[in-house]
This record gives sequence, structure tokens and C-alpha cells, in this order.
Amino acid sequence: MCGIHLIWGKGANEEAIDTMLQQSQHRGPDQQGSFSPWPGLWVGVNRLKILHTGSEADQPLWGPDGRSLLIWNGELYNYQVLRKQLQGLGITFITQSDTEVVLHFLRVFGEKGLERLQGMFALIYVDVSEKSVLVARDPNGEKPLYYAQSPDTLIISSECRSIQRLKDSAFDGRQLESYFYLRAPLLGNTFFKGIHEWKPERYSKLLSHSAFHWNTISILRKNESEPTFDGFKKTLGDVISRQFHADVPVGVQLSGGADSSLLYALWYKSTGQMLPSYTIQVEEKYRRKYSDGDAASRLAKQIPSSHHLIEITQEVFWENWNEYLMSVDLPIGDSAGFLTWMIGKEAKKSVKVLISGAGADELWGGYQRHKAFAIYQKRKDLLLRFKGVLGNFPLGRSFQKFISAIDPTPQNTFLNFSGLDRIPADLVEDYVRIFDTNLPEYTQMLDFDRQVYLVQDVLKIQDNALMAHSIEGRSPYLDISMVEMWKRVGDEALVKGKPWIKQALKELDLRWVTERKKMGFGLPLQEWFAEKGKFAKRVFSSIRTFENTHGEFFPDEMRKLASRPELSAKDHFLILYNLFLLAEWVKLHKL
Repeated sequence: MCGIHLIWGKGANEEAIDTMLQQSQHRGPDQQGSFSPWPGLWVGVNRLKILHTGSEADQPLWGPDGRSLLIWNGELYNYQVLRKQLQGLGITFITQSDTEVVLHFLRVFGEKGLERLQGMFALIYVDVSEKSVLVARDPNGEKPLYYAQSPDTLIISSECRSIQRLKDSAFDGRQLESYFYLRAPLLGNTFFKGIHEWKPERYSKLLSHSAFHWNTISILRKNESEPTFDGFKKTLGDVISRQFHADVPVGVQLSGGADSSLLYALWYKSTGQMLPSYTIQVEEKYRRKYSDGDAASRLAKQIPSSHHLIEITQEVFWENWNEYLMSVDLPIGDSAGFLTWMIGKEAKKSVKVLISGAGADELWGGYQRHKAFAIYQKRKDLLLRFKGVLGNFPLGRSFQKFISAIDPTPQNTFLNFSGLDRIPADLVEDYVRIFDTNLPEYTQMLDFDRQVYLVQDVLKIQDNALMAHSIEGRSPYLDISMVEMWKRVGDEALVKGKPWIKQALKELDLRWVTERKKMGFGLPLQEWFAEKGKFAKRVFSSIRTFENTHGEFFPDEMRKLASRPELSAKDHFLILYNLFLLAEWVKLHKL
């Protein structure tokens, strides 16, 4: 894992690249390096050593002929297979690192070599002889990459803040609508004007800093057959053996839910090796509803692990809030960010890699909105006919949200299910184009979550919160072999409610995990607001101040809520936390 940086054009000098490196030192405290391949171009890297921890694998890593170099942030899970292929071509290796494999593969095969890289990555490969730069990001968007381009300069970095330190970009208020409803800026954008996100699965070979065009990394498919449950188990088992491997200590984030429990249970069954595990534990008075800590503790007794419970109270929240806020590169409206950061704070004492179940819900239909959409599919005509009548039934906010989300267009309906409130028409236009209408209808919704919610929320949080503590996060369910198998599933019943994951757990005598009612991963915000104490007062005060200073950018519903936040605490506690996070972050950065 690393932080990678590039400056090409006006302002490219050693002082500028050092500024970026200092800003992202937490991403790679084990080694730092920079170099200017030619006048007007500087690259730099902060390295977190995971494989081959010796200095021979330090970056930038040069090719043996001195004509190319690589800096990258990632892990290559099929590096041993590619290494053997390269050795068959007569290439000699001096390290056991995946970095050297990536370097040689790109040196030999050029951008076509990207098709064979199975892992998570953001990379910059420089061909000194032809003065070209290849930039690429992995298909799932597991590793972040941002850029800012002007006619004079191109800047690329693993973090927005590193670019912001050089550009001093203004706050982009146009992103507030998307953040308010969908927790994040519009796809490809950030809260800094002129700083954009490099899209997943995209690469570009640059011959100049002033212009580039996107290309898509092609994925080589080895198997076109319909997946089976036995194939699912074998593939996941192979993935676990690859992704749990490192030259540094590895741990697991356990939620007591199906996804992380299955990963660790299969690992332990295969190896008998006990690993450190980490789970959030809320105050006892909230545990009946937020029971992750108790469930994970039960799992740790049945499947032995060195289990750590991270206690979360309001006092702990405020003790850590400022430090957490300073670590946030880009605000994402999800309190899971704080909890993941707290797990990282404890885990860094023992491990440098953390495994999570990220991606399973998106691919295999695990969210409440997936269940809601399945009901919509089955009862669409009836729901549309009686929507007006049903909306008058006093059956609680969840039911009212479900009914208000119903729309004749399936994609619009799912967007409403995904949002924190019904999505305005102009925002629908921005997102509806992402749906792949060539897919079966229900699978379209999962694929949308894979491209949007997974990238914009889950993976950003995991990377930012863990890398703040110099920990690499890994997501076995997003291994390319798992994603490709998911794409071949023809029977949509197999991607509704995670049936294969549950079946595998039952075979491991973990039926109770599949039957457990699980809350989403987040702070007990509804309960904290209901207490009407310090937490609520500070949140309300911060939001009101934000409305006074930046209200001109707020969409109407956001401004209405922000002007009197106390009136919305019962039903809109998630939105209030999200606004509080953004307000505090904007204040910290003086935007």
C-alpha cells in the first residue's frame, strides 16, 4: 500500500512533490521516495510495506535497463502466476514483491498487461525512453486516485488533500445536493473545485500533461459457464488463501454478520490459524438493537480468534472526533467512517492488514433496498394503483418511505430506495444513466450499487479510515474471480438475500449467524439524538452555523432542515449526522 503522486508541467519541482508526500505520510510511513524522470515531471510515493518488506522493493522501482519506473498503490493477488509467466520469458527477479511483477508485466506488455492484473491498484508507470506516462485504477475502485488538470499542469494523487495543498481549490457547493440525498459528491467529483476522481476501470497513456482520453481495462474471462454453489465455495476458498496472505500481521473485521463470519470461518477451517479480530461494541443499553459486538464475541468462541471489542460511547466519540476529522480526505455521509477509523486505531497495535466483508451485500443482494425492490417488482402494478391510498396509512416512517419511493420507472424507484429522501428529478438525471439496461432488471440494481454506493461510500470509507492508521484494507468478495462469477449468474434468485453465503454458513454449523437480525454498521444516532444532550446540541449548533455560512449553496430541502435541525432529529438523524460531518470538515479546512 502506498500514496502515489505526480506533478507534470508548470510548478513541477522537488518542493511541490515533497509537500504532497508530507500530506500523505500516513498512507506509507515505511519508505518515501521521489524522482524527476525528465524536466517538468516529478513523481513521489509513500510506501506501506506489506509484501517483501526489504528495501529492494522500495519505490519508485526501476526496470533493469533504467528506461522505466513504477509507483503504485495496491496488491496483486495473482502475482505468483504472472511471475512464473515472466520467468518463462527469461526475466530475472531480484525481489519477492508484487511490485516487481507489475513493473515487468507493464514493461513487456504495455497497457495490454493491465488486463492480467488481478487485484486492487492505482498505478503510475513511466516510460522514460518514449516520455510517456501510463495511469490506471482497478476495476472495482478499491484504491483511490484523484487528479486536477489545467492547460499548464496535471496533478495526480491518492488523496484530494495532497492536490488541494498545491491548488488551493475553492469549495464546490454544486456537490451538496448529491451529498444530501446520496451521501457523496456526484460521481467523478469532489468538494474541491477542479479536483476530480479518476474513474474505476479506466486507464490512460499520456504523452502530454495537457490532454488525455479514457480507455477501459478489458477483463479476460476464462469461464462462461453458469456458476454453482460448489463453484462459489471453491472460488471463495481460493480467494481467501490469496488475500489473507502477507508478509506482515493480518487481522479481520468481524461484524457478527454473514459476510465477515464466512470469510473467517473458511480461513480457520482451512488453516487452523487464529487471527486477531475486531468489532465495535456499543453501550449496554443499546445492545439489544446494535448487537454486533455480542454476535462477534459468540462467533469468536465458536471459531477461535483473538477478539478485540472497541467500546463506543458518546464520551469516546468526542474524545476522538477532532483526530478523526483531521484524517478525513473527502467527507462521506456515513457514520461507519468513524467506526472503521476506531477499529483501525485499535488494530494498528497488532496488524498491518485488515480483511472485511465489503462488497458481499452489493453483489449478492444483502441490503434492505434490495428486498424492497424485489417487493416492488412483484407488486408493481398494485403499488402504483393504490399508492395514494397506501400513503395515508399510519404505518411508520419505513413504510411511508417505501410508498413514496414508488415510481413507474424501476430505476427511479431504486434511486429513491437508495437515497436518504426522495431524489429530485435533476439528480435522477445524473444517476439514471449509470444503470446498465442490458442486464436483467434486478441485477441492474445490484450493478448500480456496485458502481456507485460501493465505490462512493463503502470502499472510500474503508481505505481512508484504515490508511489513516497505516493499515491496508482488503475485500475478498471483490476479488476479480468473485466478481466475474457473479456476472455469470443467470438465476436472479441466487443474488437475492445472499443464499449461497447463508448456505455455506449453515454447512459450517453457523446457522444462527444467518438467522440473526442485523442493523446496518453505524453509530446509534437515533438514540443519541433522542437523549437531547451534548451530542444533539453540538450537532445542531454546527449545522446552523454551516447554514449561515454556506446556505447559499444548499438545495431547498437541505436548507429547510439545516435552519431548524432539532425538528428533524427523530426521522432524519442520518442526514443530520452527515451534515454535521460536512460542516465540521468545511470549517476545519476553512473552505
